[in-house]
Amino acid sequence: LARRLPVFLTQEQTLRLLGAPRRKWESRAERRSVRGPLWKEWQMQRDVAWLEVLYGAGLRLRELTRLRWKDFDPERQLVRVVGKGGRERICPLGPAATEAILRYRELCPFSADALFVSGRGRPLSPRFIEAAFRQYLEESGIDGAYSPHKLRHSFATHLLNNGADLRSVQELLGHVRLSTTQIYTGVSPQRLREVYQATHPRA
Repeated sequence: LARRLPVFLTQEQTLRLLGAPRRKWESRAERRSVRGPLWKEWQMQRDVAWLEVLYGAGLRLRELTRLRWKDFDPERQLVRVVGKGGRERICPLGPAATEAILRYRELCPFSADALFVSGRGRPLSPRFIEAAFRQYLEESGIDGAYSPHKLRHSFATHLLNNGADLRSVQELLGHVRLSTTQIYTGVSPQRLREVYQATHPRA
C-alpha cells in the first residue's frame, strides 16, 4: 500500500530550532524591565533540554512527557523510555542533551519525579510542548505545519543520511516491525544513490 513520506527538518533547520529558547531568552533580557521577565532562566534551560531530548533520542511526544528523573542516567548519557504498548527501551542522549538536562536540573526550583515540569512544578503536558514548539518554529523562521513529532522524523532521517543502518534506527525508534522504519529510506534519494554507487559492482 502507498504510504506518505514523513516530513522532516533539515539539519540546518534543526540546529536553528534547538537554539530558539536561548535566542528568545537573550531577546527578552535585552528588553526586560526592572522587575525582570516573567519567563525565568530555568524555564529557558528546561525548553533547551526537552528540545535536545526530543531530537537527540528521537522520542514521541508522550514518551517525552512521561520521563522521570529516575529514567535519566547522566553517567552513561542514556534515558529509559516507555513506549507504545508499555515496551521499554534504552535511548542514548549524547553530550548536548545530557548537558542541557544537567544545567536545567541545577536551575530548576522544584523537586519532582517528572523530568520536565511547568512553572508550578507539575509535569509538562503534550499541549504545552506543542504550543511552545510552534513559538520556537516562528522564532527560527521555519515555515510549515511542523509538530514535535517531526523532530522524531528528522532524527531518523538524519541518522540514515549519515550512514546509520536501518536495523539500528529501528531499535532507537522502538519500532516493532522493520517495515515501519523503512519508510524513512524513501525521504533521501540522494543518500540511496550514494549507497548504490559506493556498493554496487556495476555502479
